[in-house]
Amino acid sequence: MTPEQQNLRDALAALPGRVAEAAGRLTDPDEPVAPGDWSAREVVLHLAAVDQEVWQPRLDALVAEDLPRFTWAEPGTWSGPGAETFEGAAAVLATFRAATIERLDALDEVGWARRGIHATLGDIDVAALMRIAQDHDAEHLAQIPG
Repeated sequence: MTPEQQNLRDALAALPGRVAEAAGRLTDPDEPVAPGDWSAREVVLHLAAVDQEVWQPRLDALVAEDLPRFTWAEPGTWSGPGAETFEGAAAVLATFRAATIERLDALDEVGWARRGIHATLGDIDVAALMRIAQDHDAEHLAQIPG
């Protein structure tokens, strides 16, 4: 893993910790910041859904297929055991993000170089996909008050 790939991997792995830090600043994790916005719990459940429904399948496709094709995807919020509380949502996100990081850790130099075609973004490799994930994390973390 190159230093750039390691930094990207580490930044992505830090998401659950950043969510846990945000929890200490919340007065009500189920209160939307503004009318029509998601609550902090819903933001965390959305991040969990994106890991499970977007990042992991795309990493799997990049490894298994030659030039897989991707469309834009923006899932809603994940639902299932643990979704009822902020703490539960954070635990689900931590589990899903760990599975994403496991996929990255399994890649060698050739794996990181694998490419796919995104309908909107064009030709992307694993690092480009994970930079998109990092930007997505930052965008939604900014929605959590504090």
